Amino acid sequence: MTVAIIRFGGSNCDRDAERALEHLDIDAEIVWHEDGLPEDTAGIVLPGGFSYGDYLRGGAMAARSPIMAEVREAAADGVPVLGICNGAQVGCESDLTEGAFTTNESARFQCEHVYLRVERDDTPWTAAYDEGEVIEVPIAHGEGRYEISDDRLAELEDDDRVLFRYCDENGETSPEANPNGSKHDIAGILGDRDTVAVLMPHPERVTLPDVGSTDGQGVLRGFESA
Repeated sequence: MTVAIIRFGGSNCDRDAERALEHLDIDAEIVWHEDGLPEDTAGIVLPGGFSYGDYLRGGAMAARSPIMAEVREAAADGVPVLGICNGAQVGCESDLTEGAFTTNESARFQCEHVYLRVERDDTPWTAAYDEGEVIEVPIAHGEGRYEISDDRLAELEDDDRVLFRYCDENGETSPEANPNGSKHDIAGILGDRDTVAVLMPHPERVTLPDVGSTDGQGVLRGFESA
């Protein structure tokens, strides 16, 4: 399969994603957004960065690039799509997933390691983990606070579409373990299909053994099992 990693003006984690996927023997290709999706696209990554300088709000301008119409069509056809950090913002702005990511509760850019609790182990993105397992993954964002209306949140929870929650090393959620104030400690969610997911932390940064951790490998292996 070939995973298309979409590069927008301001993307800066596309090469990280490419290297991580290729380490897992998953063929990956960086695609400039104006060129459209390659014909052999069998997976899509919306990478992290600061697309269009995060003007207006994170991901808002990239979400209106013509390629995103292709991404939505591919997602509806079952092509796996993963949005990471700024890519998660693009995913929400494109209606691939519910809710929105906005300014951190601290009103500061935060770059640190956090703990995530796996909420489901029956999706492509979490099949390599056990439900309730705790993994350590870095964050690097200024607009990572997940927000959604109470009614839509109830639907999200009822549909079991929460993928990861921020927690402490023991898997317990608390305000102290939530780095950005995300509602219900949500760090990652699914779209209407479990082949579509967005998350704010960076699994590609903990995939290569030479960076000290491989906790994020399981997320990227979702392209193999989707």
